Amino acid sequence: MIETIASLLGYTASLLLAISLLVTNDLKFRWLNTMGCISFIIYGALIHAFPIILTNTILLVINLFYLIKIYKRHENFDILAFSSGDPLINKFLAFFRKDIDTYFPDYDGKEVKKQVSFVVLRDMVIANIFVASLMEDGTGLVKINYTIPKYRDYKVGKFLFEKEKQFLVSHGIHRLVYTHVHNKQHESYLLKVGFTREEISGQVYYYKKIA
Repeated sequence: MIETIASLLGYTASLLLAISLLVTNDLKFRWLNTMGCISFIIYGALIHAFPIILTNTILLVINLFYLIKIYKRHENFDILAFSSGDPLINKFLAFFRKDIDTYFPDYDGKEVKKQVSFVVLRDMVIANIFVASLMEDGTGLVKINYTIPKYRDYKVGKFLFEKEKQFLVSHGIHRLVYTHVHNKQHESYLLKVGFTREEISGQVYYYKKIA
């Protein structure tokens, strides 16, 4: 029985460490690596392999050190509006086009009337691009709200929908609505940052009240 449990832990630990090397987000990397180290420590204890315990204990301490550093790190967030055709924005969209298409395949970058467009800067790096069409009733139909892989730790969402929601209100947006969500990962993100899922006449909408 113990041998079976040890084997499962060993495979689980190896899988977690392998997956951690594939992610691009620092926070996810550290958490996956930490879980892998803990699994290996238990595995080493079950098979009485002190070198495995020692090595992974050292790695665990290193991971915990960087996790504390990540959570305590102070970052500067800011919002910068842009207009259609901005060369920097065009380069940003072109660079991340393949990944953007998995979340917002319908976004073509063309400007429409009453559009709210801005980027979220994170320590002066473009972390997110946001574009919404503004309706007469104060509804913002989201065309794109894309965060680059490195910064998908929910901090951008918290900044935008909690700390700086007044920015959206000042531009006439009182409710944000997604009419299309193209993958489960995006749906999970929306629900986690406070959007509500509603089905009307067979069409699924995701909405969040801002003010």
